[in-house]
Amino acid sequence: MTDHGNSATGPPAIPGQKPCPMCGASIALASRKCPACGETLAVSPPPTKAPVGCFTIVAVMGIGAVLVALLLPSVHRGREPARRSQCKNNLRQIGIALHNYAERYGALPPAYTVDADGKPLHSWRTLILPFLDQEPLYNSIDLSKPWDDPANAEALGTPVPPYHCPSDTSARNHTTYLASVGPNACLRLTEPRPLSEIKDGTSNTLMVIEVPADLSVPWMSPHDADESLVISLKPESKLHHAGGMHAALCDGSVRFISEKTSDAIRRALITVAGGENVDAF
Repeated sequence: MTDHGNSATGPPAIPGQKPCPMCGASIALASRKCPACGETLAVSPPPTKAPVGCFTIVAVMGIGAVLVALLLPSVHRGREPARRSQCKNNLRQIGIALHNYAERYGALPPAYTVDADGKPLHSWRTLILPFLDQEPLYNSIDLSKPWDDPANAEALGTPVPPYHCPSDTSARNHTTYLASVGPNACLRLTEPRPLSEIKDGTSNTLMVIEVPADLSVPWMSPHDADESLVISLKPESKLHHAGGMHAALCDGSVRFISEKTSDAIRRALITVAGGENVDAF
């Protein structure tokens, strides 16, 4: 009877060894020559592993960089409407503050106060601080000394959020919101103006306009926008917002004025009693 349990096709396998293909003797796995028959054996080198981990990391980083590059323009586009909205809200707060000042004191503030010698002391932006919830800052200012006096240095360096457009790249204590000033403009230079003097209609009269960052001033500075500055804001100006600039009108509304608005319309918006017809702007 044949013993099927003990039948085999070759010698039993021994860990770490292999049979010689010529004589069947057990030899070490790495042997290149059989010690029994002397036959030279071909040994394949172990397969090398590709640096999969490093390659994967580099590939993922590359894909991530491409995705970021693709997403950045859309993120920027998404943020600009929010900046424009905040800028518009800033001017609305300023307009309301000017109206509240006029209600309390019977007239709009002068563009700036002066000392006994006629030297400018403080801007209208300082005078309306209490109406912008900035009364502690207002109380810290020595109004008898100029805005840039060392006694007012701390206040000068303090940012006032409603005075700073989020698209403005100038210093945080600077502003690009300048009042329309002049003998026939919303704010007289050194004298208050009653709202009743605005005969052209408060919705047709410019109160405060937004200017480019290169025309920004410290918010305490008594410098604003005369007619020549308002007229100079053209398409080649480095405006914060594409197509034009925000402006607060004397009725408290905020409008977006096109950079292509004609000089004639701008002059009509500046004057308080010029009798001009103001078309769409």
